[in-house]
Amino acid sequence: MTALVRDRNTHQQVASILSIALAANAKVFAGAIVVTNAAGYGAPGSTALGLSYIGRAEEAVDNTGGANGAKSVPVRRLLAFKWVNDGSITQAHLMKTAYIVDDQTLAATDGGSTRSPAGRIVGIEADGVWVE
Repeated sequence: MTALVRDRNTHQQVASILSIALAANAKVFAGAIVVTNAAGYGAPGSTALGLSYIGRAEEAVDNTGGANGAKSVPVRRLLAFKWVNDGSITQAHLMKTAYIVDDQTLAATDGGSTRSPAGRIVGIEADGVWVE
């Protein structure tokens, strides 16, 4: 392709909720952290490398016994969500990266290179941590 030489009608899509094809045997609960694995399929958050944080599951979907992509889960994104703090995130971590422990919990560190990043910490409260 070459660079534009005239106006282009570029299509757009609202991407605040995406339908993410689930990995084989993945079970996601409503309100859970949803990630994609190295193959691009959705799964609940977990301690693992190579995961990409997407956002919050809008409903529960069970793909147990199903192949990759057999079911999809709607995932809300582009907002800050309040997740469980494993106790390691403090005010000193504001605006730094949080790391995924499980499908509802975040930590301040990558756990010795065992955890994937979730996003930027934008608030710390007694009952959780806000991440965008």
